[in-house]
Amino acid sequence: MHMREGPIDIPLPVYRHVDPDGALRTLAARAPFRAVVVAEVPVTPAQQNRISDWLVAEGCLYAMAWGVAASSWDDAIDWANIAKFSGTAVPESGFVMTTWHDDETLSEVFDYAVRCAIHPTEALDELIVVHVAVAADPERVQAAFRVVCPSDHKEHP
Repeated sequence: MHMREGPIDIPLPVYRHVDPDGALRTLAARAPFRAVVVAEVPVTPAQQNRISDWLVAEGCLYAMAWGVAASSWDDAIDWANIAKFSGTAVPESGFVMTTWHDDETLSEVFDYAVRCAIHPTEALDELIVVHVAVAADPERVQAAFRVVCPSDHKEHP
């Protein structure tokens, strides 16, 4: 496994709150990107598939799931990746790497995201947090990131 070495000084991840039934707006990220799905509420399979399809369509090439039913997010994103290519072979440059993190803290997932989440063919400079929750809470989620990267950060819009 490849791993980024040395001190980490990257901007705060782009934070997007997602209501499971709400509209999914454009991420406006530099695709391709890495995403941490912070699932704090249970979702139906239909909600999970809709969010997973959206995430893959927006350009996610490495997704890490944490929280409620994390392993099911991993599967849903895998299926969204297959569906994007209509059942044909997924090219290596379009393959979405997925992991789930049931027994880790959110800070540990962020550490994995910045040190280990490297795609085999594509540079993934942007990190997005997709917070699946009833209410937005960017301060708490970004506080978990600051444990990993404690330097001064530029805020994303």
